[in-house]
Amino acid sequence: MLNRISQKFYDWTKGWLVFVSFLLDGFFSGFIMPLIQGMMQGGQGGTQPLDLMLFATPQKIFGMIERYGEYGRPFYRNVELTVDTVYPIVYLFFFGLLISWLFQRGLASNSPMRKLNIAPLGAWFFDLLENIVIVILLSVFPVQPTALAWILVLLSTVKWFFAGASVFLILIGLVMAIRNGFKKI
Repeated sequence: MLNRISQKFYDWTKGWLVFVSFLLDGFFSGFIMPLIQGMMQGGQGGTQPLDLMLFATPQKIFGMIERYGEYGRPFYRNVELTVDTVYPIVYLFFFGLLISWLFQRGLASNSPMRKLNIAPLGAWFFDLLENIVIVILLSVFPVQPTALAWILVLLSTVKWFFAGASVFLILIGLVMAIRNGFKKI
């Protein structure tokens, strides 16, 4: 199944589609998500979305949830159920298509490394699981299920690992494509 997904990314890799996915990712990461974060802060410093926190403790997670307040918790829950289900799909396609486009120009077609173009799939999958846990934690507050908070920490860490790996693969692909003059191999 992963081989088929990898191949689909290569099949869909067209310059214009990479560019459109870049614009969509830029719109979400540069406008929509900062706007939402600003709305969550509501003029109060120190409140950020849980999905941006790395290596937080359950105490810190529950402290953040409490600071969101009566308005912020349902707002954040709605964001997780709407916007933050669309954005992972956007970055999945942007990173997957960009890695594939660069690998087509920097790595031989038989290189085993070309199959790593599916790394963004891990970020997407664990981001969605993370969102589910966040929605549950926001919904059950003031109850503070510590085990679920630790699961959130684990899911966030794994998500950021895959996101970092995707960026690393983009850099490798870029270097290799530059060495090849961006000619398709």
